[in-house]
Amino acid sequence: MSDIAKDTITGKTEADSLSEVMKKYDRESNVRVFTGKAAIAVKAVLIAFSLFCIWVTLFSTFLEEIRLTSFMGMIVFLGFLQYPANKNNARVNHIPWYDLIGMICGSGAFFYYTFQADQIIQQGTRFQPYQIIIAVIGIIALLEVTRRSVGRPILFVAMFFIIYALVFGLTNPSFAGRIRYLVRNLFYDKTGILSTPINVCSKYIVVFIIFGAFLERTGISELFINLANCIAGRFAGGPAKVAVISSALCGMVSGSSVGNTVTTGSVTIPMMKETGYRSEFAGAVEAAASTGGQIMPPIMGAAAFLMADIIGVPYSDILSRAIFPAVLYFTGIFIAVHLEAKKHSLTGIPRERLPKFSSLLKKVYLLAPLVLLVIWVSKNMMTMQRAAAYSIAIAVAAGILDGILSGSYRDAFRALKAANVSGCAAKVIAGNREETENCFTLKKMADSFEAGGKGTITVGAACGVAGIISGTITMTGLANELINAIVSVAGNRLFIALFLTMLCCIVLGMGVPTTATYCIMAATCAPILTRMGVPILAAHFFVFYFGIVADITPPVALAAYAGSAIAKANPMRTAFNATKLAIGAFLIPYIFCFNPEMLLIDTNPLEVSIIYATALIGIFGVASALEGYLFVDMKFYERIMLIAGGIMLIFPGLVTDLLGLALIAAGSVCQLLRRKSIINQGTVL
Repeated sequence: MSDIAKDTITGKTEADSLSEVMKKYDRESNVRVFTGKAAIAVKAVLIAFSLFCIWVTLFSTFLEEIRLTSFMGMIVFLGFLQYPANKNNARVNHIPWYDLIGMICGSGAFFYYTFQADQIIQQGTRFQPYQIIIAVIGIIALLEVTRRSVGRPILFVAMFFIIYALVFGLTNPSFAGRIRYLVRNLFYDKTGILSTPINVCSKYIVVFIIFGAFLERTGISELFINLANCIAGRFAGGPAKVAVISSALCGMVSGSSVGNTVTTGSVTIPMMKETGYRSEFAGAVEAAASTGGQIMPPIMGAAAFLMADIIGVPYSDILSRAIFPAVLYFTGIFIAVHLEAKKHSLTGIPRERLPKFSSLLKKVYLLAPLVLLVIWVSKNMMTMQRAAAYSIAIAVAAGILDGILSGSYRDAFRALKAANVSGCAAKVIAGNREETENCFTLKKMADSFEAGGKGTITVGAACGVAGIISGTITMTGLANELINAIVSVAGNRLFIALFLTMLCCIVLGMGVPTTATYCIMAATCAPILTRMGVPILAAHFFVFYFGIVADITPPVALAAYAGSAIAKANPMRTAFNATKLAIGAFLIPYIFCFNPEMLLIDTNPLEVSIIYATALIGIFGVASALEGYLFVDMKFYERIMLIAGGIMLIFPGLVTDLLGLALIAAGSVCQLLRRKSIINQGTVL
């Protein structure tokens, strides 16, 4: 019996396997293990933190310095509480003495700023030695929490910029003076830790993280997977198409490439392998689609909120301009999996195994939180954080309604009818193991707040370190030097500037969470493109896309490696397959830099239609060439024609568009003629 089959049959074994995958490839999952009263206490702290964050974003009138430093103090405190120094040496219900010291001193440094904010603001740049020491402790504690919860890559980037600033970047002749200047600006000024990333995180992102945790527990992921089965399951290679659709829908909620790969991949990858897809291909499909979930409106991961704040446009503008590029991306993956299915004559899922669409319509109310969120935000009816908070309440109501309609609360109602108040309360609080998992109980509500608090730790730590990186870049003027270097190398050739910027984004984004990646890219790489004349919105979308695809680009392709672990496939082959499937993510950013009209910038409907039509044909040509199959296995020259035609359609202009269309048409005709010849030969034989 295969490992997959064993995991499918033995629920505990499969759960353990998925947990191991998450811990290996997702730092956020490497938390301490608490049981009994200790677990209850930690859970209560995380719930209180989530509730505090919601209250602060909605009702707080604190000074910004007080709000941000108290938030960072809690992030550091919870970071040491949740994450061990070494994931292999974590003991149950145990926190080492050195972690307690780090927890108290690290959070204490930020809380000192919280309670002394008025005095610190008034003293300007005159800081006492003990205040510099407090700042150093706070910075070191934040870096250590980030190492534990996020990983080493972003830490190495931050250390590089700090060392550069101290050794080369600052003009103060005294080394001690450079340390004081750097530490003061990074800790006490709004150009460092307390800059835009952490401000946006504490104001917007945290509420959306909690919203995502609630949404996942209403059963919406199961609804998305069943909906994808209804739409595409019966067609050729159905499970792979289901993976593409469901991962796009689930990924926009989760905001984590690895987490989405493991969650939906545990269902879709075994289905793909059962249908006949190669293990490497199955893992790659899930990784590419899950990574793309972060560019899928309306959530788009946490970076979309940062983009809106940095560029200075409404969040609704980001959503509306992101729709068509996201559709193109997933269309490219869809074409690739379809051609793979045709190439190997793979079938779909039998109709009797597919859910009925009529049964899914009965659960359409589960989409209410997302629908209302989009309406409230797009119509500017309320602030983003208030819309997210109200959507949390709607998610709870949808979960309760689901439990009522599915009969999950029947035992609670029976107990209440029998005047057994304690029995009724027990059912409502803890639920009933024999009943549907979609029963929304108080325990699930507590779990959602707890998950939201945990998710905020990693994002908050990453945003804090991203502030350190952007702060050192600003202080040293390194960003301007990098811009000048790339612009001088590129000259007036935009394509070269885009290519060099792409390489920077992929390298800096490897192993770094999306939010922190975008912060780094926005400070270092986006200005390069704006200097070259690219509209600011297109420039930020460009770096956003390439920061995300780092999760599936070798050698540090964490999402692809997670998919390979579930598929029992070679990790590097899976990563290369995922890169090939996600070719749209490598082409689309170039398209909207050469054709800003794709992002609805200074355009009209006719221009947009032409751009999307040519872009779609171009992606079709490149995807089929990389797959090596259209109607029959491709010859080398056919691949060259289709790839060249697809790339030509990226560049604006009538001549390049006509040449690209001609090459793709010629390659397709060659394929048709060869297919006809093969069929005729088979008839004669």
